[in-house]
Amino acid sequence: MKTVRLHGFTDLRLHDEPDPVAGVNEELINVKAVGICGSDLHWYTEGGIGDDQLNHALILGHEFSGISETGMRVTVDPAISCGSCEICRNGNPNLCEKVIFAGHGNTDGALCEKMAWEKKNQFVIPDKISYAEGAMLEPLGVAMHAVDLAHLQIGMTIGVYGCGTIGLLIIQLAKLAGVASIIATDKLYHRVEAAHALGALMVLVANDGLEIQEIMSATGNRGVDVAFEVAGEQEAVEVAFLSIRPGGKVILAGIPADNRTSFPASVARRKGLTIKIVRRMKNTYPRAIEMVSEGLVDVRSLITHRFPLDKFAEAFETAQRREGIKVIIEL
Repeated sequence: MKTVRLHGFTDLRLHDEPDPVAGVNEELINVKAVGICGSDLHWYTEGGIGDDQLNHALILGHEFSGISETGMRVTVDPAISCGSCEICRNGNPNLCEKVIFAGHGNTDGALCEKMAWEKKNQFVIPDKISYAEGAMLEPLGVAMHAVDLAHLQIGMTIGVYGCGTIGLLIIQLAKLAGVASIIATDKLYHRVEAAHALGALMVLVANDGLEIQEIMSATGNRGVDVAFEVAGEQEAVEVAFLSIRPGGKVILAGIPADNRTSFPASVARRKGLTIKIVRRMKNTYPRAIEMVSEGLVDVRSLITHRFPLDKFAEAFETAQRREGIKVIIEL
């Protein structure tokens, strides 16, 4: 089978390898679509993510769908938690310290023609959901978890700072939750345009924090009720903390390149803020499948680029340049 492995900084290579063999409780999947995520780009450009560094030629890819060996069309949860530790037993499988995650650390991901994965982590998708859309259910799950952490209420005003895939999905979910107003920012004009099309009432091109004045003015100098930072940029973190109202919530979903996030402590303390950090997702796949199947969330319009597997280099460079929104590799 064909695989794409990362050997070092921006060093992706195509390989021919033996087909995998399914282990106990696993089932083979013929991979059909793989999304390139921001975390994949950290591996690609930095040789790691956070304190996990590249130590072998790694197959990336954790947003994916395909056909199981039993012929079912499936989307796949890339995180296999142990299910038995105290953290898992307390209902937080996304925080499991023994988690196995596709395309991360020592575990190969989905940029290959076939892979073996846990049966319990495979979810059947209806025919109305394409394989490319099936790959989008993982980022939708992350967005859902972020919104769950925020406990949004009808009539709230929120800020979404970063309008990549997850930011745009948060905007859609927030609309469904009944928020009254969404303010969205990004450094790229085409992304704030997408945010407006998907329901953001006010969109601003991020400009070294100068947008804070406009955000405060738009909220009557009150600030937003919940601020979602989804950019992985320190500038967006600063905007989130300075634009939030006293007593509000800041949801940090972005992954910073230098593994550091900071905020003005005096501001956070004076405002009495609640700060929550998003760690992947938590039991979201059934809900995500239902929402896309019923047309409540639009993932299709976020897929702006598609490449075959042998065009992997072009696909990653396109994603790295932040062209469009979501880049999908189809097999």
